[in-house]
Amino acid sequence: MDKLQIRGGVPLDGEVRISGAKNATLPILAGALLADGPVTIGNVPHLQDVTTMIELLGRMGASVTVDERMRIEVDPRTMRETFAPYELVKTMRAAILVLGPLVARHGSADVSLPGGCAIGARPVNIHVAGLQAMGAEVHIENGYIKARAGRLKGARIVLETVTVTGTENLMMAATLAEGRTILENAAREPEIVDLALFLNSMGARVSGHGTDTIIVDGVESLQGTSYDVLPDRIEAGTYLLAAAITGGRVRARNARPEHLDAVLAKLEEAGAKVVRGDNFIEVDMG
Repeated sequence: MDKLQIRGGVPLDGEVRISGAKNATLPILAGALLADGPVTIGNVPHLQDVTTMIELLGRMGASVTVDERMRIEVDPRTMRETFAPYELVKTMRAAILVLGPLVARHGSADVSLPGGCAIGARPVNIHVAGLQAMGAEVHIENGYIKARAGRLKGARIVLETVTVTGTENLMMAATLAEGRTILENAAREPEIVDLALFLNSMGARVSGHGTDTIIVDGVESLQGTSYDVLPDRIEAGTYLLAAAITGGRVRARNARPEHLDAVLAKLEEAGAKVVRGDNFIEVDMG
């Protein structure tokens, strides 16, 4: 599609179902590599980044099947290698999320830097430092992060800056580490909480998610699970704002009001009538 042509001036009126959150789906797909059995993930959005992550898992040998409802099953027992090539990682920075699971589960990972050879001051430094604190040997050679470890060891890690992918990578790595890992200055987004709930559904022992201090008590192994991704708060907020700016009414189904408290408060300040339900949000500018 070369362009979008929009004729405005018409109030939006109706219902829309909110899809699963991409930013929760990608780390959960990576986290499936930690399991010793099949993992089924539902409420997955049909997006290019999700397709890329599926391709990456398949390239490493994991068995991945997708049904007509975009419900994905990942069986990591068929894994052949722990190599994430540049041609895939360069198209999606979130591909670095396989680093922690690969090192924790297989003791080895060669993952391309998202931007190729030049590391500079990229936040990937935080991923590397955290794995090193847990006992991994990590080197950056020819544009690849090369990590090797026996069983990782629990550690107290203070993240230099708040980073979502850094928090996710280290939280996943810590699930199979020996002992307790404490992540301080951790990210607190709902997608972090969703990943923690997913990991706990596999038998992990993660607590403190949603705060800036996450505690992970390592376990020997994680089993397969079935899990539905949380709805996309950005998509929901976009539709609700579209209702407001067009003077219309939109009900967003499969949306969680608690993830949009600040947005909804501002809409109410602007004169919108906001109705919050267990599984929907409605905005009516009247």
